[in-house]
Amino acid sequence: MLIVRTTAELDQVEPARAGKRRGRRAVVMTMGALHEGHLALVRAAREAADQVVVTVFVNPLQFDDVADLERYPRDLDADAALLEPLGVDVLYAPSVADVYPGGRPIVTVSAGAINDVFEGEHRRGHFDGVLTVVLKLMHLTRPDVAYFGQKDAQQVIAIRTMCRDLNVPVGVAVVPTVRDGDGLALSSRNAHLSAGERADALVLSRALAEAQQVLDEGGPLSLALTVARAVVAQVPSVVPDYIGAMDPVSAAPVGGDYRGDVVIAVAARVGGTRLIDNVVTRVGPREGVA
Repeated sequence: MLIVRTTAELDQVEPARAGKRRGRRAVVMTMGALHEGHLALVRAAREAADQVVVTVFVNPLQFDDVADLERYPRDLDADAALLEPLGVDVLYAPSVADVYPGGRPIVTVSAGAINDVFEGEHRRGHFDGVLTVVLKLMHLTRPDVAYFGQKDAQQVIAIRTMCRDLNVPVGVAVVPTVRDGDGLALSSRNAHLSAGERADALVLSRALAEAQQVLDEGGPLSLALTVARAVVAQVPSVVPDYIGAMDPVSAAPVGGDYRGDVVIAVAARVGGTRLIDNVVTRVGPREGVA
């Protein structure tokens, strides 16, 4: 695995490997503190592509809280040790000064209406920062396809929309959320949870599972959301920012009488840690099913 830390070094990767067939290149973009969820993305990329590039970059543009940025876990040596056995070709781990050499960029990407709902509403400017760095990393790594996790459902929608609207010639592949055996969605932020907080956090996946059961039994979306909110309310230490449903293409909120494919999403604070989770499902029968 080749580890590069600057854009100049990254530019030399192609000439250095000119004797090798480039083939199909995949990129997995991360902020480090890797866990099994990230590694699932890498394995999926390795299975489908000839070359795999993993980026590790804690992007300051997507943080609305300086303290959150500073406490985000960083351990590049540990990340590299996890990636090496998976057959990653290039690990690109640049500094902030290398990615944004002139400081905060003057020109950025806007997520538009996606900024106003769910994560966008609670983390102002977050998706603008995400899309700006994703587009920049796509330019730098020149992939054919980029892999992302379903846990960040609204982020996936924003990236797909950007690639469509700006004619970015990169495919977007989505890997299902990876969970611990008890159901908690894997996240680098889980490391901040105490044992008690982690136990309380399980209410999030439980709420989504009970909402899914309502839909499986033919119930309306309004009831599924009511049930999910009631489940979370049973654990007072878990304070939700939202529990709602979004259109899986536009991320727009949908009403309780909605029918069709939908993302039921939750974000909540457990102690000092903010967690998100979701389930991709459908309200009503599948197409072609009575």
